[in-house]
Amino acid sequence: LSCSGSRSSKTFKPKKNIPEGSHQYELLKHAEATLGSGNLRMAVMLPEGEDLNEWVAVNTVDFFNQINMLYGTITDFCTEESCPVMSAGPKYEYHWADGTNIKKPIKCSAPKYIDYLMTWVQDQLDDETLFPSKIGVPFPKNFMSVAKTILKRLFRVYAHIYHQHFDPVIQLQEEAHLNTSFKHFIFFVQ
Repeated sequence: LSCSGSRSSKTFKPKKNIPEGSHQYELLKHAEATLGSGNLRMAVMLPEGEDLNEWVAVNTVDFFNQINMLYGTITDFCTEESCPVMSAGPKYEYHWADGTNIKKPIKCSAPKYIDYLMTWVQDQLDDETLFPSKIGVPFPKNFMSVAKTILKRLFRVYAHIYHQHFDPVIQLQEEAHLNTSFKHFIFFVQ
């Protein structure tokens, strides 16, 4: 399976919005309110009495949306020509495998890798057996390992943006937003 060819025509759409009035929506509002305080360490703490899986799910969706938006602003700079390899510097090269369609990791350009990655994450988030949206539907036993894999892979997009595209981020005056998003992400993952 080759990784060459044109970039997928579909652009990333943020995960469908968490339904207003739902418990997940309340959790997202709680996270946003705590973020507003400027204390990112507090913002990542599990709210008292809340389900850890649900907290991780809501935040995973939120980080996917944030990274999606941040990467979306620099796609003109991240091309097959400028980024023929998905990397974060000379020591970190990422090869894509999803375990289903692509079992053996393949070397590909950054835009292609990120397209594969974001499509894969979107599919996970849309899977009701992995990320149940209805109250009372239990999370699967392997939920935490699925979420950790998603977050580990999303980290690679931040790493690529920082290493390869920080100049355009500065030109677009987005570094404060990128830095805050990344700091929030790291505190959450920790």
